[in-house]
Amino acid sequence: MIRIFEFLGKYVDFGLLAFRIVLGGMFMWHGWPKIIGGPERWAGLGKTMANFGITFFPAFWGFMAAFSEFFGGIMLLLGLFYRVGAFLLFFTMFTAFTTQMMTGKGLSKASQSFENGFSFFAAIFVGPGKYSIDHYLLNKKSESQSDSSSLMS
Repeated sequence: MIRIFEFLGKYVDFGLLAFRIVLGGMFMWHGWPKIIGGPERWAGLGKTMANFGITFFPAFWGFMAAFSEFFGGIMLLLGLFYRVGAFLLFFTMFTAFTTQMMTGKGLSKASQSFENGFSFFAAIFVGPGKYSIDHYLLNKKSESQSDSSSLMS
């Protein structure tokens, strides 16, 4: 039965691309209204940091959450600075999950932030795949280094 799916192994990079496009796009979509919401919206969002004992500059923390969602989504979608974007999104989702649990919302309300956070945590280790700007830039850098080393010999 499992052998049916063995052929999919050669499409891992396509799967990573689909993952990046969908989750990156959704987080851009969720983050944009927060980015343009302005200082009042940022302060409201940033007040959740009080659950961690951080009560200063709530607008800054709210902006950072919005920034992480929107620009982390862009990084994920493009596969550019992918692991940085995945880390920003993981940390934002960890904060959201912890806040939801601390305020008594329960796992039924906090499950989405937990699932997203865990996906981003795993993404840090897996990487963006070969259909990404990071992969392209890394290979271009490797090619130029090998070209210059062959010129030296």
